[in-house]
This record gives sequence, C-alpha cells and structure tokens, in this order.
Amino acid sequence: MGIILWLVVGVIAGFIAEKVMGTDHGLLMNLVVGIAGAFIGGFLAQALGIHFAGFLGTIIVATVGAIILLYALKLIKSR
Repeated sequence: MGIILWLVVGVIAGFIAEKVMGTDHGLLMNLVVGIAGAFIGGFLAQALGIHFAGFLGTIIVATVGAIILLYALKLIKSR
C-alpha cells in the first residue's frame, strides 16, 4: 500500500472512530488516531486469526483499532 493510501485510510478510520466515540479532534489528530488504530487493529486481527482483504477490510480493521485507542485514552483521561 502506498503512503498516500495509508494517509487516506488513517483519515477515514480516524474520522469514523471520532464520530462513533463522540469526540471532536481535528484532521491531523484523526490521521494520527487512524494510523495508530490501523496498527492496533491489524495486530489484534492477526492475533485472533481474522483475515481481512481489500480497501474496505483495511478501513474496518483500522476503525476498530482507532475506536479501541480512543476508548483507552478516554479511560486514562478520566482518572
């Protein structure tokens, strides 16, 4: 996957996760959350033996990872 596609996936995943979690960040933070979420989601998918393919599968895995990341950050901030 090219770097441009990674950025697009990161922004889309971060945006979807932002809406699901009810937070409001900016475009840059959505990118960071989406890319970090892609790593988290990819790691979890491989650990669970879940295979994903294509652009849509990548978006789904990255979004789930980004939601997990935002949830963890929300728990940390609440303490």
